[in-house]
Amino acid sequence: MLIISFTEHSVDSSPIVIRLTDYGVLPDSGLDAQPAMNRAIQAAADLTGKVLLDCPKGCYHFYPDEAIRKPYYISNTTSEEENPDVTKTIGILLKGLRNLTIEGNGSLFIFHGKQTMFLLDGCKNVEIRNLHTDYARPTVTEMTITESGTHYFDVQVHSDSRYEIRDGKLVWIGEGWSFSEGPMQTYDPLSNTTWRMDNWSELADSVEELEPMKLRLHFDHGPEVVPGHVLQSRDGIRDQVGVFIVESSNITFSNVGLHFLHGLGVVGQFSDNLTFQRMDISPRLEIGRTVTGFADFIHMSSCRGKITVADSRFAGSHDDVVNVHGTYLRIVEQTSANKVKVRFMHPQTYGFLAFHPGDEIEFVRSGSLTTYAANEVIEVTRLNPRELILTLAQPIPEGIGSHDVIENVTWTPEVEVVNNHLARVPTRGILVTTRRKVEIKGNVFERMQMSAILIALDAESWYESGKVEDVTIAENHFIECGGIGHPVILILPENTEIDQSAPVHQGIVIKNNRFETGETLALSAKSTRGLVFSANERVTLGDNTDRFSSLEDAIRLTACSEVDILDYL
Repeated sequence: MLIISFTEHSVDSSPIVIRLTDYGVLPDSGLDAQPAMNRAIQAAADLTGKVLLDCPKGCYHFYPDEAIRKPYYISNTTSEEENPDVTKTIGILLKGLRNLTIEGNGSLFIFHGKQTMFLLDGCKNVEIRNLHTDYARPTVTEMTITESGTHYFDVQVHSDSRYEIRDGKLVWIGEGWSFSEGPMQTYDPLSNTTWRMDNWSELADSVEELEPMKLRLHFDHGPEVVPGHVLQSRDGIRDQVGVFIVESSNITFSNVGLHFLHGLGVVGQFSDNLTFQRMDISPRLEIGRTVTGFADFIHMSSCRGKITVADSRFAGSHDDVVNVHGTYLRIVEQTSANKVKVRFMHPQTYGFLAFHPGDEIEFVRSGSLTTYAANEVIEVTRLNPRELILTLAQPIPEGIGSHDVIENVTWTPEVEVVNNHLARVPTRGILVTTRRKVEIKGNVFERMQMSAILIALDAESWYESGKVEDVTIAENHFIECGGIGHPVILILPENTEIDQSAPVHQGIVIKNNRFETGETLALSAKSTRGLVFSANERVTLGDNTDRFSSLEDAIRLTACSEVDILDYL
């Protein structure tokens, strides 16, 4: 088991030290720490050289009343139809900061309402370390099934969740928010597994309160539920994120516990060299909650340099744990010989400048997902939140397809995900699409309900770019991951024109891994060149010894070439 301890950090004497408590707030006072934090950050910004912002150990509360509000377009968040207002309520804003360390000394920051807890904009050389964060009222609610009958089941509502019953329907309420409909998940504490399901609250004919925090849900049929399972509910609107890092470089989160994340978790966008080490993204044990995140935990969009996720624990998400990708923009019009209009296509990703002068780009066929031309951006003109005009150094290539896309090649990172533990995940563990070196090594994947690792790529759905060319998946332990239709490792570019001589991905090595599995395929790969599957160990679970009587039975390949597969028995 991965044990993470939060120890006080020995401080180099060279930085200038300022203390949060000198700016008007005391730990454990229950007062709003936001004004004091803002003053302390401003004081740090006025200094030159290295600065250490020291937060004496204790509990600090951050309320939305005096929070900073600014508009930010964030990849994979709310669409115009869901919530056209892109204003973020920001708990702690670091804008343009240089050479700053925030030392938490093991403190707990409690956020109230819906807030983006940390927002780093245009920062360089910033480290946040040795602290914990949580929500006073998490926006994912929880209730535990205690008893079931012929046409009902009873639940005990978690003490951190609040509700009202209106016209026989259950309505969840929080600090400035409420919802009655949305996604639901079930958590089984015996198997430490979470999966998605229909929302029992919406399906119920009526809900009654038996006593405070104890409810009975009535149905016209016998609900198939299990006492002891925990039901988790959310509204699905990603109007905030947990942490947003934009146009920043050399940012480190170290020994940080993020115990609830509203919306997407930690989002990096057009930033370089981001490090997340010894993170604890799981519920606080003393609280007794089972869910930590509203969606993805670590979501990196159009970054560069190196993304490192190491020695951390992840448990209780409502979507993927780590997702690293770029964004394809569709070509909608050629306006001159060297100018092209491009458009954000997915409703949740738009508004930010996806290209900058000097960026290298590639033209990609939407059907085959293969590159057919390269160029350089000279100028970018923003027409509206959805459309940009790119002025290029060379003429536009001939024969552009109606759905072809452009990838920003400059903003593609190297990725290292090593020595982490991932559990209670209803979807995938790690998604990665970047052409630079990727190492996924020494991780434990515990009962992902879908594929533990997915290498996708598409130009018609999420528009998440791009191809991979150098991936090593080694020394990982896969425990009962995937299922029918979800291989443990899935390489699945969404190309509709499939040609073995024109692969999408290449250079993927899968070696020295341990698979504990039943009827699940170990690997399914499509349109990949240079695939190695070697020295992997299989531990068969249950009565499935006959299904994988040969190596070929455990692996499915489509339009792959230069494949070397051996040792999986």
